[in-house]
Amino acid sequence: MSLFFPDAVLFDLDGTLVDSAPDLTTAVNRTLADLDRPAIDEDRVRHWIGNGARRLVARALAGRRGITAEPPQTEAALARFFAHYHDCLHERSVLYTGVANGLGRLAALDLPLGVVTNKPGAFTQPLLEALGIAGRFATLVSGDTLAVKKPDPAPLVHAADALQVDIRRCLYVGDSAADRDAAAAAGALLVRVPYGYPGDDAIFDGHPAALTLTVPALAERLAVLHARTDRIAP
Repeated sequence: MSLFFPDAVLFDLDGTLVDSAPDLTTAVNRTLADLDRPAIDEDRVRHWIGNGARRLVARALAGRRGITAEPPQTEAALARFFAHYHDCLHERSVLYTGVANGLGRLAALDLPLGVVTNKPGAFTQPLLEALGIAGRFATLVSGDTLAVKKPDPAPLVHAADALQVDIRRCLYVGDSAADRDAAAAAGALLVRVPYGYPGDDAIFDGHPAALTLTVPALAERLAVLHARTDRIAP
């Protein structure tokens, strides 16, 4: 499917709009220290992000990405992680290059924007506010807004419904397998950012190069489509 001018654009958060890995690493390592576990490096944390805080903590306890069952300490460790992450939520997290300007350009095209993330709601809004982009989004679906989260398509559909648009007329911008699978199941077109926390780049083998775009590059492409009288339809 080719890029088309959508009725709305939805975004993942961590790894797409925001590089939050430094602060997530701090929270993970403070949690591990509480449990007398050795610290892990940021590169490994980056590889483990993408399926929500609980899975991140479980992976950290297991010491690997691929797990079939949660370690027994996961529930208690998750509570510690949340407390630590609250304390360091935006110490070192930053917007990816061009994100602020890209969002501004998309808003100038009168496109409704939304965020659909697996990050818990207690952290999502405060992080967006701290980074100065909260006002850009007309809807926000966090990992605990519904009973399910990505890769289930329901959060994307919920966001589209809140914007009163058809999810099939939306673009979803993300970086991970959860984003890819949620978009496919919901019927949204996935635009992959060429960075982030995919866990395994092979998951995007075959993804069209024309649909791998930074946020400012996407804004530029949509501005061109907006100016056309024969906009490409999905």
